[in-house]
Amino acid sequence: MATVDDVRALGQGLERSYPVRVRGRLKFRVGQLVYVAFSLDEQVMGFAYPRDERAALVATDPRTFELPSESDLRFHWVHARLAALDPDEARELVVDAWRMVVPKKLSRAYPRPSPRPHGPPA
Repeated sequence: MATVDDVRALGQGLERSYPVRVRGRLKFRVGQLVYVAFSLDEQVMGFAYPRDERAALVATDPRTFELPSESDLRFHWVHARLAALDPDEARELVVDAWRMVVPKKLSRAYPRPSPRPHGPPA
């Protein structure tokens, strides 16, 4: 099971990334762009994800992933239940979200996590 502490440690270590608290919610930014945010109870992690791929991600495991609220559908965003993710999956999602908001040169210089399919354990 992934925890907020797993993500916090990773987010603080990524270049140009910094944590902020907004209305009591922990978020990670690069500049003014938010790439990861947690619900108030820290059970759900929202993260940047390509808009054209998010329906497929949610379809792979709807118990873990869900679309954001209707008002946030215009953004590149998906939600995941932390309790349903293992730490490696959470790491991969956070790093990929960070890659979406940093310059491509910086993104290419950061080692990519080994690819793992999303979905329930076999």
